[in-house]
Amino acid sequence: MQTQLTKLSKLAMALVFLLLASNGLFAQSSDQPTNIQIYGSALQYKGEIDDQYFESNKLEWGGGLNLNRYLTSGIDAGLHLTYGSTEARNSEVGGAFNNANFDAQMGTAMLALRLKLYGSLLKEDAFIGPYLQIGGGGAWAKTDAFRADGSRQEDDKFITAAAKGGAGIRFRFSDAVSAFIETNYVIIGQDKIDGYDTGSNDNFLQHNVGLGFNLGKAADADGDGVPDRRDQCPDTPAGVEVDRNGCPLDADADGVPDYQDQCPTEPGTAATQGCPDRDGDGVADKDDQCPDQPGTAAMQGCPDTDGDGVADPNDQCPDTPAGVQVGPDGCPLDGDGDGVPDYQDACPNSAGPGTANGCPELTPDELRLIEEKVRFEFDQARVQDAYKQLLDSIVIVLQKYPDHVLLIKGHADYIGSEEYNQALSEARAQNVKDYLVQQGVQNPDRLVTRGYGESQPLVQVNERLPRRRTEALRLINRRVGFEMNTPDMQLDLD
Repeated sequence: MQTQLTKLSKLAMALVFLLLASNGLFAQSSDQPTNIQIYGSALQYKGEIDDQYFESNKLEWGGGLNLNRYLTSGIDAGLHLTYGSTEARNSEVGGAFNNANFDAQMGTAMLALRLKLYGSLLKEDAFIGPYLQIGGGGAWAKTDAFRADGSRQEDDKFITAAAKGGAGIRFRFSDAVSAFIETNYVIIGQDKIDGYDTGSNDNFLQHNVGLGFNLGKAADADGDGVPDRRDQCPDTPAGVEVDRNGCPLDADADGVPDYQDQCPTEPGTAATQGCPDRDGDGVADKDDQCPDQPGTAAMQGCPDTDGDGVADPNDQCPDTPAGVQVGPDGCPLDGDGDGVPDYQDACPNSAGPGTANGCPELTPDELRLIEEKVRFEFDQARVQDAYKQLLDSIVIVLQKYPDHVLLIKGHADYIGSEEYNQALSEARAQNVKDYLVQQGVQNPDRLVTRGYGESQPLVQVNERLPRRRTEALRLINRRVGFEMNTPDMQLDLD
């Protein structure tokens, strides 16, 4: 039996040393790879004198210290040191060991492997963590024993091999602190701790209760208090409150963390910074003037059916054609206030009735004035003084109607070639325009000149008659006439 125990101890120690020597394992270790355990122990002896197993009134006390090292998520290695005392007395009358007794102090030093079910079958940070362990090493003992035959074994000291196997439960309170309770079966390589070396080796049940402390500081790149190895959100900004997984709190579970959520108690969307958006228009209800009607951000969440830049609730003209300029009320601009909107007003700067497309209508006297003619001397384009008063009156009419267009039409009689008369008629029209401009007509571009040569006589002249007899009729045809047109009318340029 002693030989088998020695082999078992050597095998256990060799396995532990092999694992401790493997640097590769430590490269994959947890953030806090070293653990110290301190504990109190209760020993129950079993040997020739007595069997104290499962007898709670025969416990002997001791203590211990374990130094454990994380190898993998499922295995720890450790150095386990214990010290305690044990004693037994046999008082059976007539028995072989009657009145035999011993009192011993004993210590052990073992290298052990711990098989953790937390980290393999259970989560590494589970509160309850069962485990199994085996170990091997040496034991030291000092005993005073009295045999039944009256002989005495006093201050007998010895060192021998020892091994153990057991199970326990770890209770995790934090990353740094835990408690544990465990029971180990301990067997030593000698049978004389009780004074008798005649049967099976002495063995014990060792019950340990204690605290464990993880050494080292867990890596925590974002400083949120959750170690990187279980931080599901390792880039959390500094100062943000996180949950047990290291992710920012999200009280309303809408996927937007509270520190970015403008409505942390109401589920919303990322597009609205965590706030609800009932109509789904991308504008949060708290900022939406029309929370039940899809709209645009530019309209504070309200629709703008006609696209004029005025939200429908404020738009008094919701059907304005596209591209039309509108006022704050959403209605087309009407610069001259004549009731005809500018986009339909041929004279947007001059008030006029809708019947004339927003342009003012000439009075009968003004119409008669425009129908007057400027006459010219034979073969001349100069404006005679006699007609300047007429032209001055036309200037006054043009100033009254700044949006109207004046067509100035020049004519000639039939004397001369058609080409010559065409040029002469154009010169007469241009000279009239020049005079009107000199008299201060606004926007000269609205004065349009056209020459018609001899093609549009007012009266027909018998060309066979002498010039002297046709002079009065030809004078009627040597003229400049006018047409007053509003911008919406087609000028008669023929």
